[in-house]
This record gives sequence, structure tokens and C-alpha cells, in this order.
Amino acid sequence: MDRSTLILSILFTLTASTTIFSSPVLAGTFDTEFDITWGDGRGKVLNNGELLTLSLDRSSGSGFQTKKEYLFGKIDMQLKLVPGNSAGTVTAYYLKSNGDTWDEIDFEFLGNVTGEPYVMHTNVFTQGKGDREQQFNLWFDPTADFHTYSVLWNPHHIVFKVDDIPVRQFKNLEHRGIPYPKMQRMRLYSSLWNADQWATRGGLVKTDWSNAPFTASYRNFRADACVSSAGKSSCPASSPRWFSQRLDLTAEDKMRLVQSKFMVYNYCTDSKRFPQGFPKECSIH
Repeated sequence: MDRSTLILSILFTLTASTTIFSSPVLAGTFDTEFDITWGDGRGKVLNNGELLTLSLDRSSGSGFQTKKEYLFGKIDMQLKLVPGNSAGTVTAYYLKSNGDTWDEIDFEFLGNVTGEPYVMHTNVFTQGKGDREQQFNLWFDPTADFHTYSVLWNPHHIVFKVDDIPVRQFKNLEHRGIPYPKMQRMRLYSSLWNADQWATRGGLVKTDWSNAPFTASYRNFRADACVSSAGKSSCPASSPRWFSQRLDLTAEDKMRLVQSKFMVYNYCTDSKRFPQGFPKECSIH
């Protein structure tokens, strides 16, 4: 079985039995839910607020953030990433709180030369400390069409999902002395920027500016979340469904399959990086 046939077989297995959490969502247009925060016109809201694009050229990238802050929720966004030779570019899509001891939940998409797979970089910060990177090769072309990238964040765990398939889980293990993000409200941010000093093969491949401007596109933002305002959180009526959601055995099997086939870096196996021993959560299942 060749690689493409294998991937199609895996995808059929994954998507045929994917569990969809059927709670109502709170959707809004980009002009009502987001502020474009930098880029001097390189971020654009189009199609009556249904589409947002970020662009990068040699002078600047661009970015946006939600007007609202969230404390737990299920956040979905459809992205279509920079096409063609995107080496050196990074499209970041993440939740983050303020302050020096911030919490953060990261997706970052590292561009590559034409025809090579995009690397999806994930990380979790608690109280200003990250170093929990896991990276995956995407099993499809993320530049050809929109795909849904989701974060489920509740008191039990953080789950990263791609097209509703779980790819990573970070559990609440506070009882084992591991900090967990649960007190700090976060905004959703995204940016497109040049990171050719490190992004592609450790910075060996530089951005080809003859391909600029580079553009990433966004649509179908949905936040089924507790919205924070004036120090208080207001949760939608549907929140109990996702607020207590855990991965069942079927979802965990899907996650392990994705990790076995497509994970290309896991901090929990990088012994050179942690010569004194792996972080505590790496040995807890």
C-alpha cells in the first residue's frame, strides 16, 4: 500500500466514526467579533464579515484578536493556509491571557517549500511556562481548502482537534503538582508573520519574497464558550455538555492513531532537551 492510499485509509477510519459534540454554537461575523490589531491594512474583513484574510509582505505581517475574552469553551475556526512556497511563514492561531504569568493554547502552522507538508505546531503554556511542543505533519493539503481547527478547553483537559479529530490532549493534573490553565481568561488571536530565522528546517530555508504577498484566510468562527466581562464569566445554556466533556475510548484511539502516523516531534521523547528527566506529565497517562 503506497503512502497516499494509506493516508486515505486512515482518514476513512477516522472520519467514519468521528463523534460530533452537538451543542449549539455562538457564531458571529468577523466585523462584530474581532479587531484587526496590526498590519496597516494587510488584514481585511470581506464578504459582509464572513471572511477574514491576513497578508504578509517584506514590510509587515498582520494579525487580529477577538473582542471578547473566554474562560473555558469550545472554539472552532476554519483556516486556509498560505499556498505555494510558504517556507519561512508562520500562521499562528492561539488563545492567550495577559500578564507575565500568562496561559496560552497554541496552534502554529509552519510553512514549507511547495509540495512539502505543512508542520502543525502545538504548545500549552501555564503560568508563563511552555516547552510542551508537539508537532504533526498534516495529512492533507491545508492550502487547497478550508479545514476546521478547534480547541476544547474545560476544567478536565485541553483537546486540540483537526476537522473534529482529536490530535492532542493536555489533562488537568493539578493533583499531581502540574499547573493547569483554569483561572485566567483568554482572547483568541491569529497572526501571519515571517519567522524564517527558525521556522523551516530550523531556519535553513528562507522566505522567498518573490512570492509575496502571502495570504491566509479564515471563516466560520464559532465560540461555544463562557464569556468573561467585568471579572465575571457568563456561560451559554449549552455549556454543561462541553464543560464536562472527556474523550471516550473511541476518541482516544483516533488520537493515538493520528499521533502514531503523523506526529513528527514530541517534547516527551526529546531526551537531549531534558537531560535531567522529562516533565512530570510525560509519565502520567
